[in-house]
Amino acid sequence: MKRYFTLFLLNFIGVTLFAQKNNFQNYAIQTLDSIYSKFGNTKNQLLAEKYPFDENFKADYLDNNQQAEQQKKYAYLWPFSGSFSAVNALMELPKTKKAFQFILDKKVLVGLQEYRDESRSPVGYASYLNTAPPSDRFYDDNIWLGIDFTDSYIHTKKINYLSSAKEIWNFVKSGEDDKLGGGIYWCEQKKESKNTCSNAPASVFALKLFMATNDRSYLQEGERLYEWTKRNLQDPEDKLYWDNMQLNGKIGKAKFSYNAGQMLQAAALLYKLTKNKRYLEDAQQLAEACLGYFFETDAKLNFPKLKNSNLWFHAVMMRGYIELAAVNGDQRYLTVFAKNLEFAWQHMRDKDGLFSPDWTLKDQHKSKWLLDQCAFVEMYARLAKAGY
Repeated sequence: MKRYFTLFLLNFIGVTLFAQKNNFQNYAIQTLDSIYSKFGNTKNQLLAEKYPFDENFKADYLDNNQQAEQQKKYAYLWPFSGSFSAVNALMELPKTKKAFQFILDKKVLVGLQEYRDESRSPVGYASYLNTAPPSDRFYDDNIWLGIDFTDSYIHTKKINYLSSAKEIWNFVKSGEDDKLGGGIYWCEQKKESKNTCSNAPASVFALKLFMATNDRSYLQEGERLYEWTKRNLQDPEDKLYWDNMQLNGKIGKAKFSYNAGQMLQAAALLYKLTKNKRYLEDAQQLAEACLGYFFETDAKLNFPKLKNSNLWFHAVMMRGYIELAAVNGDQRYLTVFAKNLEFAWQHMRDKDGLFSPDWTLKDQHKSKWLLDQCAFVEMYARLAKAGY
């Protein structure tokens, strides 16, 4: 398949690639080009979930066996949304805004419209295409989109991005009730648990909406959701975050990097917006806890290496470290990420320019997952913006 138009478009508007000092920016752009070349198609603006296509793939992250067993030609919402975050991160780099806003408007958001579900109220985004049988709607999936729409608005001031973000906020708010003292459910169709992944990023989402609108009600919502999550889902021993609380009060004690990363980002944002030093202390404590838990020592390397996990989870964790560095100037953690990502570029890519998710290099994963690739684009772009 011929190369996609990303590199052509950038060259057309005068963005020079492959400069020595912009390695991470170049890595991000080349990887996005590989994504559209391998996961894209000529019929529409949707993306495949796996490359090469995997007939045996089942989306176990849906927690719905019936839907997971249905073979899907295109990606589910969650992995597709990774392309939104990836393009958004690239759009924030110097001199690339015009090109990547074009890709956002003409490709990402056109494809995203296929998941927008107006058949149920309030309007939200379903886990699969609205032309297929109705699929579950996840509050966390929608929150990631809301954060991206808000970031797009902050960076461009294009009002339709903010309108979309507010529409999603309305859907997210419908997922909260008084059970367990508040908190947002994980799934609209399975109101069985309230999860860190739906409450921590909802706090970030609200705080970003406050930054976009100066409406203090969003700031209050951001603080409230942060405190609910900290009170109910933080492990008092290591200060990391458990995954969920079921309605019977039972805690799901798995720990994932994106959950901690979103509480890290929320704490850093709250400190930035309120100057309350307690939030900075929370963020700094959590940053160190994440380094100790989600990274490991490798005798062959001179830096802590990321443990194998969902790569996009690690990308979301990195958002927290970037927010922390913005308020306290501490670059140590981002330097660790930069070393990991240079290692990945040199050792974890295949002939198609796609990444294996295995930091040990033992499994090259013949079939590559869309969300893993999008995570690398986002991380490279965010590091480039941070000056790496």
